[in-house]
Amino acid sequence: MIMKYFIPTLLIAAVFIGCNQPEQVPEQNIQKASMHTHQTVNAQADSMDGYEVQMTEEQWRERLTSAEYRILRNRGTEMPYVNKYYDSKKEGVYYCGACGQPIFTSNTKYESGTGWPSFWKPIKPSVVSEKKDESLFMTRTETVCSRCGSHLGHVFEDGPEPTGLRYCLNSLALDFKPMSLADINTDTLSIIKITKD
Repeated sequence: MIMKYFIPTLLIAAVFIGCNQPEQVPEQNIQKASMHTHQTVNAQADSMDGYEVQMTEEQWRERLTSAEYRILRNRGTEMPYVNKYYDSKKEGVYYCGACGQPIFTSNTKYESGTGWPSFWKPIKPSVVSEKKDESLFMTRTETVCSRCGSHLGHVFEDGPEPTGLRYCLNSLALDFKPMSLADINTDTLSIIKITKD
């Protein structure tokens, strides 16, 4: 009977601890990361004031699959290593899975060893916002889309140079469009229309 509850609890703990624990990172990267600045939004997670895209929760449920809604709107976390983009090596652009804003490129994606897609820099600082996250008995920095406020994942100060940051994201929070990055200007990328198959 104890094993019935122990194994699911252990799996849940592994998911939440995993995104916090990358492969060994040299101490100098952690120290240098604290010198970098990133946009922080002091707002409650459920507050949508100030976002360009405003929808009711019913509208979000109609727009997103139930799994996407759990991640993007309810701040969920998907399982590591069994998600769509954690090991993708394709060239292209990652968009917010809720509103279609371009947020990361494959040029800044790297293997963090956590089992989630990880990036060391967004396309530009203005496309992501950050919130203090004190859930699960720890303090982390939540990363949200600056256009719609949807949950993407978390950012940590243990990533590679040149930023020292690790944006640890959920694949279900992203849409990927393969394209040659040599042929585009990431500063002028358009917002895509989200269509679900």
